Amino acid sequence: MTGDGKNAHAGGVPDAVRRAVERTIESTLGSGAQTRERAQDLVDDVLRRAEQGAARATRGVREVTGKQREAASGAGGRLRTAVQDLRLATGDDVRELRAAVERLDRRVAKLEKKLGAKTTSGKGSKPSAKAAAGKSKRKSS
Repeated sequence: MTGDGKNAHAGGVPDAVRRAVERTIESTLGSGAQTRERAQDLVDDVLRRAEQGAARATRGVREVTGKQREAASGAGGRLRTAVQDLRLATGDDVRELRAAVERLDRRVAKLEKKLGAKTTSGKGSKPSAKAAAGKSKRKSS
């Protein structure tokens, strides 16, 4: 030691300066570790939030696709029913209807004839206007 109150080591650096440098290095190293810990915490937090967001998005997608699947599952049946309801008459359908109308027309004519024969004067045996119109349509077809 020297008489000026500063202790010097073999390198000639006073103890006070050496201790100050050591403390600075130690505090810098300590703050680096703290900074590293905070950075890791931030990364963990960001990762956790991203995972939560992904989980929410996955649930949302599953919910939406489930609803779409439910809606689509009944669409085929509803479409078939709607098409059947909207189905136009085919040529066969029209022929069958025409034949049924002709059978009904013949039955009505027979009934009118019977009704006319039961009247004594014969004046009420005239066919109705509807029957006459139906007969004229048949003749024109």
